[in-house]
Amino acid sequence: MVESSASEVGSPPAGIRSSGIAVQFVGGGRMGEAIIAGLIRSGELRAEEIAVVEALPARREQLRVTYPQLVLGDVPTAAPTVIAVKPDDVAAAVSKAVAAGVDTVLSVAAGVPLGRLEVAAGPGVAVVRAMPNTPALVGAGVAALAPGSEADETVLVWAEGILGAVGDVVRVSEAQLDAVTGISGSGPAYVFLVAEALIDAAVAEGLPRPVAERLVVGTVRGAGMMLAESGQSAGELRAGVTSPGGTTAAGLRALEDRAVRGAFAAAVAAATERSRLLGAG
Repeated sequence: MVESSASEVGSPPAGIRSSGIAVQFVGGGRMGEAIIAGLIRSGELRAEEIAVVEALPARREQLRVTYPQLVLGDVPTAAPTVIAVKPDDVAAAVSKAVAAGVDTVLSVAAGVPLGRLEVAAGPGVAVVRAMPNTPALVGAGVAALAPGSEADETVLVWAEGILGAVGDVVRVSEAQLDAVTGISGSGPAYVFLVAEALIDAAVAEGLPRPVAERLVVGTVRGAGMMLAESGQSAGELRAGVTSPGGTTAAGLRALEDRAVRGAFAAAVAAATERSRLLGAG
């Protein structure tokens, strides 16, 4: 069943195409909604050009309240499709979408390899696998995508346009997606841990927690902006803050003495290996 607060659409597959739907999301959870919000916010698409297939009535109602013009339903129809469901549900979601006439699929489900996606899709369906991260929720994500055997340049450009609505997009081989997961997929948690540790350290030095939180959040935000906008490498920016014999040099020496670089390398390696194991089933 397909519902729309804007207008009724016809029966699939022709109905949804004639209604002007540009993209369909199977799954209306946090990541799916983040991309939808980005597409609307950026002006790439209007809400009435986006369909969402969501099995849970309560979640469909939440989306209806937030985005009144979305086309909402619980059955996929024929439109280029973003699969944004839990990994265990991906194969069934892809199969149902293809049965409805879908011939282009972008999966943002973590850990589900292209081989499994393409088996579920069958021949003649263009499949792209992507790994976004949670800052997409605030329009500041970064995603990597890898093409399946049927995905040509046109399909890749389409996928980049979808993911680009919520951040930066890079192309990689599928073999590199596990490392992407280890660094950018899991990376926000590493940054949050650093921020948490800095806040606790500031409180231990006598600052009130609200002041410590404000200072650390501003520092992380500002440092990230400098990395993104200055044109300098992380090493160059670090050196620019570090005066010989100064306070920053003392702090960095303490971090190096405690093998912080090695700890981050170990974290990325562990997350990358876990991604490999999950992808292997």
